[in-house]
Amino acid sequence: MYSILLSAGWPIWPLLIISILGMAITLERAWYLRQIHIFPKNSLETAFSLANQMVSHKSEAGVSDLQVADLAQISPAGPLLACTLKEKLNGSSAEVTLEELQASAQNTWLKLDRYLGALATIATIAPLLGLFGTVVGMIEIFGSQGAINGASGNPQQLAHGISVALYNTAFGLLIAIPALAAWRGLRAMANQRQRECEEFTRQLFKKLYPIDTVNFVK
Repeated sequence: MYSILLSAGWPIWPLLIISILGMAITLERAWYLRQIHIFPKNSLETAFSLANQMVSHKSEAGVSDLQVADLAQISPAGPLLACTLKEKLNGSSAEVTLEELQASAQNTWLKLDRYLGALATIATIAPLLGLFGTVVGMIEIFGSQGAINGASGNPQQLAHGISVALYNTAFGLLIAIPALAAWRGLRAMANQRQRECEEFTRQLFKKLYPIDTVNFVK
């Protein structure tokens, strides 16, 4: 493998760097977007249990601020679930709660989408870097002393230039194709987690504000 990197020349190193970044982002996002991580065991049960206590105790005396704060720390979706409970606990109206939920939802979506733009960028620029390496290889071929003088040129120089051109093109495609597939898969996972957050929060809001329930998440 090291000999291949040497044969590909210096343009291969930017490709190697972005391939490592792409792999790291893919692994991190795949772990982060797991359903068990966004909605840990018993997290939803805890949220709806607290909501039931609020409904049964008209003064919300059955639920403490500490319990709501603990719920917000459970998972990435915790602040969104806890936001509804917190506003209800503070006696906020449905309209005020909706405004707070929309702000909390935006923060949650940013967490779900984190690094996906960078992964898409890697999938886009990898073929371009491979093409750049191809151009560098061609320059080495035609820039050799033999090619300038119209002679047949040094066979080793020609072989090195061709290897630089082909290896970089291949590496660029080898990085771009998996990166694009990973981005699409992770994008679908993020969208799915977002829909689940919207649905669970809608149900929680409906339980706490049965009369004022509206479709609040855009």
